[in-house]
Amino acid sequence: MPAPRFVERLNGQVGHELAAHHQYLACAIHYDALTMPQMAAFFYAQALEERRHALMMVQYLLDTDAHVAIPAVDAPVSSFADVVAPVELALEQENRVTSQINELLVIAREENDFASEQFLQWFIKEQVEEVASMSDLLAVVRRNAEMVENIEEYVAREGGEAGADASAPRVAGG
Repeated sequence: MPAPRFVERLNGQVGHELAAHHQYLACAIHYDALTMPQMAAFFYAQALEERRHALMMVQYLLDTDAHVAIPAVDAPVSSFADVVAPVELALEQENRVTSQINELLVIAREENDFASEQFLQWFIKEQVEEVASMSDLLAVVRRNAEMVENIEEYVAREGGEAGADASAPRVAGG
């Protein structure tokens, strides 16, 4: 069983991942309302990915006979000034999640919880990819804020769904 301190913090992280799901859903809806289907699809997919991350954490807790406690999440930001603001918010969120995952790793190491440390390795790699992807998207969106067709074209070209990652943790209910 993972260290109690780690279990408590991982349950909190489940809430952070679900909050990220809600936030990306709000971003998707914003772009859908602007008739930007590529950006909407990108953020709907991001929302599902965050939900999957939460369920990977739930499955780990279940697999290790740890207590699962799904925390409440705050309502997401749902009004945005322009096409840039949701991506700025998304990058801030990815940076925050990276810090949260790193803090979990520190706890696992301090508690000599080697299984939990190993579990987190996939998330660390994932966050590097997420921050890089969102940083690139933000650069494109800022450069093309007045030409949404260019943004849509970029996302259509770059936003392809990657194949399943065989090294990813199992998803609860999957």
